[in-house]
Amino acid sequence: MRRERVVVLALDGVYPFELGIPNRILGAADGRYEVLTCSVDGGPVRTDADFGVTVEHGPEALATADTVVIAPVAPAHLSDQVPDKVLAALALIRPCTRIVSICTGAFVLAAAGLLDGRRATTHWQVADRFRRMFPHVDLDPDVLFVDDHPFLTSAGAASGVDICLHLVRKDHGSRLANTVARRCVVPPFRDGGQAQYIEQPVPEEGAASTAATRSWALERLGEPLTLADLAGHARMSLRTFARRFHDEVGLSPGRWLIQQRVARARHLLESSDLTVDQIAGRVGFATGASLRQHLNAAIGVTPQAYRRTFQTTR
Repeated sequence: MRRERVVVLALDGVYPFELGIPNRILGAADGRYEVLTCSVDGGPVRTDADFGVTVEHGPEALATADTVVIAPVAPAHLSDQVPDKVLAALALIRPCTRIVSICTGAFVLAAAGLLDGRRATTHWQVADRFRRMFPHVDLDPDVLFVDDHPFLTSAGAASGVDICLHLVRKDHGSRLANTVARRCVVPPFRDGGQAQYIEQPVPEEGAASTAATRSWALERLGEPLTLADLAGHARMSLRTFARRFHDEVGLSPGRWLIQQRVARARHLLESSDLTVDQIAGRVGFATGASLRQHLNAAIGVTPQAYRRTFQTTR
């Protein structure tokens, strides 16, 4: 089995946490990825913390990459101009290479003109600055990540975990992605369209949570659950439940249910020989046609194509 080579570009001012995400997540994928870290000159890199990092590779590693990850830098290092050394390094990337940015790494790609006319995201706190600098990029500051192949951009900090899990899921299916998530003790799936910033991630003291109802719903995905069913289980009014659910999850109850049903369907497509109609019934979609519609909207493929690609991992 060929290992995909992922090369992470570390620039001065890099955030250490995000710099380590690709190796931690992709390195837990049963040897499917080889992760290297490089700098623009092969020398040490100053981080945003009180230490530097020594990397083993120079920019020549970028020419060998199947996927390149641009690690983020602190806002003080952001500019609408790309230093000559960075431009020279980016020029080594082969045209067929997949390019991923985490957080403010999108500024580097945009300044190099690589995101013009494309949809992208970055950390919500620097979104206005990004828009002023790069008006030709279709910025969506409200999502966790954007996959506009071959460019993928993610929001801040922990969304780097989400986009790396997305790469595993896209390349090797949800079973391996879920395994990686368990090994790294992180949530296995947060939809790229989920809100970056949840106003009230923890319920106020004394307020009821929707967590128990979400667990209850996950055990009953095959049933035709309605908002009234969910609110009734939580013993809340429809309006209170919908508001509290969105405050805690960042999605509406309906969208969350669709997301969970699609995730369960992907698992069954990979791990069973059930027909599309049978899977649709088990996960709560009324018909196979409904499953096809929602799966295509989520990942752009049909159930049959998804099964052909990923059922070999059984």
